[in-house]
Amino acid sequence: MSFSTITGKIDGLITAWVPLLEKLPENILADKRNWQNRTIKQVLGHMIDSASNNHQRMVRLQYAKKLIFPDYRQDNNLWIAIQDYQHEDWKILVQLWKFYNLHMIHLIHSLDIACLDNYWNDFEGTKVTLNQMVEGYLWHLELHLKEIQVVLEQNNIPVNLT
Repeated sequence: MSFSTITGKIDGLITAWVPLLEKLPENILADKRNWQNRTIKQVLGHMIDSASNNHQRMVRLQYAKKLIFPDYRQDNNLWIAIQDYQHEDWKILVQLWKFYNLHMIHLIHSLDIACLDNYWNDFEGTKVTLNQMVEGYLWHLELHLKEIQVVLEQNNIPVNLT
C-alpha cells in the first residue's frame, strides 16, 4: 500500500472518528470495557502511546540504519496506568489523539524513502523496517478503533462513520 494511501486512510479515520468520540457520554467512556478490560478512554490513551512511540521510531530510523530503542508492548497496561488515562479530560485526549495523528501523516509524507529498509528490533527480536512500521501503524489504528466500535455497539450506541 502506498504511503499516500496510508495517510489518506489515517486522515479519513480522524475525520470520521473525532466527531463521534467528542459526543460520547462519560459513563460509556469510563465504565464500558473491551475484551482486554480497557475502557474507551484507556484504548484511546493506548493509541496515543502508539503514536508517540512510532513517531520516535520513524524519526530515528531516518538517521540510524539499525535502531536500539525500547519496546513498550509488553508494558502497555503499565503505560496506561502510569498516565492515568482513565481520569484524563476526554476532550484533551481526543484532541491529542487527533493532532498527534495529523502530525504522523505529515511525518509519513516527509519520510526519506532511502531509509525504508532501516530497521528496529522489537522485544522479541523481530526486525521491523521503517516501511513495515508505517503499514503497521495504520493496521494498529484500525484495530483499536474497531474495538471501540464494538464496545459502542454493544451498548446500543450507533457508529455511523460516513
